[in-house]
This record gives sequence, C-alpha cells and structure tokens, in this order.
Amino acid sequence: MESATGMKALYIVSNAGYSEVITDILRAAGAKGATIMHARGEGTRHETFMGITLDHEREVIVSIVDDETAEKAMADIKEKAGWQTDVHGICYTTPVDRVVGMR
Repeated sequence: MESATGMKALYIVSNAGYSEVITDILRAAGAKGATIMHARGEGTRHETFMGITLDHEREVIVSIVDDETAEKAMADIKEKAGWQTDVHGICYTTPVDRVVGMR
C-alpha cells in the first residue's frame, strides 16, 4: 500500500563509525537530513572474551525522503556501503502516512 504522502522513512543499519559515509550517500541522492542513533547488534554468532559477551556496535541512520530519493539512496547504499563492504550497511523503508514539521 502506497502512502498518501509519497514519503518513506529510510532506515540504514551499519557498523559504527560509518555514519558520515552513509549521510554523504544520502545527501548525494537528494536527502535533506538524517537522524543518527547508536545501537548494538546481536547476530547468530556471539563473541566472548574472558567470559564477557561482546556486542557489535552499530549505527541506525533514519531519513524521511520521497519515493524517488529512497530508491536512488538504496541503490547507492547497496553499491557503495552494502553488506560486502566494511560498512556492512543494510537498508529498508517504511511508508510515512503523515508528516508535520518539514518544509
């Protein structure tokens, strides 16, 4: 189902320390801004060191963009910062039904 606004929330999850790489890609695709959140990831493989479980540091970058910008950004992230790179970026979108506070 398409959103009435034509906008999407674009989420990118990457290894920590690569948010600048991601935001540069977003800006080049036409995004006007992003929110960066620090997170920790837990996968199928756990690493322990001296009995302590080590969490993988991640960053989640969120940007509200139009459909066209979302498609371009996702293609660029897959190519330049995807799973096969050091960034290990994955991205997905969710529809935005209503937006207030944006120009």
